[in-house]
Amino acid sequence: MDQSFRDSIGTIDESGKRQWIYPKKPKGKLHNYRVWVSIFLLTLLFSGPFIRIGGQPLLLLNIFERKFVIFGQVFWPQDFYIFVLIMLCMVLFIVLFTVVFGRIFCGWVCPQTIFMEMVFRKIEYWIEGDFKQQKKLNDSPWNAEKIRKKGLKTLVFLAISFIVSNTFLAYIIGSEALIEIVTDSPANHIAGLISILLFTGVFYFVFAWFREQVCIVVCPYGRLQGVMLDRNSIVVAYDYIRGEIRGKFRKNESREETKKGDCIDCNQCVNVCPTGIDIRNGTQLECVNCTACIDACDHMMESVGLPKGLIRYDSEENIVSKKGKIWTPRIIGYTIVLSLILALVTFLLLSRPQIDITVLKTPGQEYQKHENDIISNMYNYKVINKTFDSIPADIRLLNTEGRIEMIGHKNLIVPAESMTEGTFFVYIDKSLLEDRKSDISIGIYNQDGELMDSYETSFLAPVKRKRK
Repeated sequence: MDQSFRDSIGTIDESGKRQWIYPKKPKGKLHNYRVWVSIFLLTLLFSGPFIRIGGQPLLLLNIFERKFVIFGQVFWPQDFYIFVLIMLCMVLFIVLFTVVFGRIFCGWVCPQTIFMEMVFRKIEYWIEGDFKQQKKLNDSPWNAEKIRKKGLKTLVFLAISFIVSNTFLAYIIGSEALIEIVTDSPANHIAGLISILLFTGVFYFVFAWFREQVCIVVCPYGRLQGVMLDRNSIVVAYDYIRGEIRGKFRKNESREETKKGDCIDCNQCVNVCPTGIDIRNGTQLECVNCTACIDACDHMMESVGLPKGLIRYDSEENIVSKKGKIWTPRIIGYTIVLSLILALVTFLLLSRPQIDITVLKTPGQEYQKHENDIISNMYNYKVINKTFDSIPADIRLLNTEGRIEMIGHKNLIVPAESMTEGTFFVYIDKSLLEDRKSDISIGIYNQDGELMDSYETSFLAPVKRKRK
């Protein structure tokens, strides 16, 4: 097979210039499913900043105030280790998911694909018509019709880009802050207004001009698929064993007698491809598994009376061996691993302590001797309350007898969503200390006597003299 098509991407011509893609308007069963998935995800995206769980937003990534909220749970810089573990789990999840299911994420869930194919491209079809009308309009001179259609499309694209920019800003600063900025005079928020306009321009540039180049040139996921996919990965695949040798369809013709495959070479799979490739050439980095070619091919197969599924979700191994099974033991095993990874991420989110205490010995302070062989050490503490309510707390020794004396106040109350710090003394009988440096454990309890967190630190004391 001629593999020269792999020497360049589908959106670049032989001279190295950008080749504009005019995909045919897709339709079919899988496309309808993608529409419903996109409606759900877009609804979730635009309503996300206003959804509250326990009074907190569904998702907030406030990098300026270092406040992060995920599913209503507040995360602090001290929870960074959980974030790292979650990121590692997600990387592993992406790798295993791609090995098993290919680039289904790109075609069904990726925001770039959803906005491009289900929002901006739909508007383009509505204003300029299908692919042939779009090409004809672009090739025509600037007349009243072209100015009207291009002007309307530009205004709509800019409006949507502006809405998207504000939505993403709401995920950073919060919906309340966004509403306050929107309802206030722009003169009071010049920096914010400039940022919004810049992001609006970026979104407009991406969806009006850069388009599929994001998936092909910028996104590393498409490039990585070459090393993550194998013969058993489920991808959008052309059954070349059944389809070859290609040949135009002729009525009442026996394709077996003429030694033709089921591919009638109608090029409908090429016409609908949003990245301009021919899926019959095999798996390519430009393919985002959008399934438009599957719907187009099934429609043509049904029209000429041939079995559907010439282009389908399948693996190279299944096409060659003709097993026809997608749920193999390998895929089932990987799916179980993926489920366990998701369960681990969920566990990390839910098992995070609500109170975090840090206790460090006060720098420059030695131990103090008191009557009755009592030794004391001074400590600084920090308590972070990750909940939405103020919590009365009590600090106690856990692994040894002694007492704690707070400095400055007797009752410790940790305000909601904030940190409190202070100093206390720990008093321990010298007879209970075997070495100069002993390990002690300090815990923090709520008013119901429930241990919320603990911290290990050291306690200094005089060295005991050995008896002769």
